[in-house]
Amino acid sequence: MTRISGGYLAQRRRTKMASNFRGIRSSLTRTLIQQKKRALISAHRDRDRQKINFRRLWITRINAVIRESGVSYSYCRLIHDLYKRRMLLNRKILAQIAILNKNCLYMISNEIIK
Repeated sequence: MTRISGGYLAQRRRTKMASNFRGIRSSLTRTLIQQKKRALISAHRDRDRQKINFRRLWITRINAVIRESGVSYSYCRLIHDLYKRRMLLNRKILAQIAILNKNCLYMISNEIIK
């Protein structure tokens, strides 16, 4: 009995799995599966890195605006005083305030200092 090749369904399943891969990675089954696993691992790792990078960006923006005001006040003191006062503003919101309306951030920091 002769061997039957993969057939329509198997080909469709493989192309659906790796439609965006280039070269041999889109046609050979074993390399396709390896590349798919590697892509999923990279995606998971980079989602975590993206969260870290955005947090770092927000902290940098807040710190730049706070130090720009001329008051000897830093980011770490601002966050510490915010938590002491129980004003629950997260870093993302503070960074948006810092970019869009610096005066509002100055008012918040002055209220905390008092």
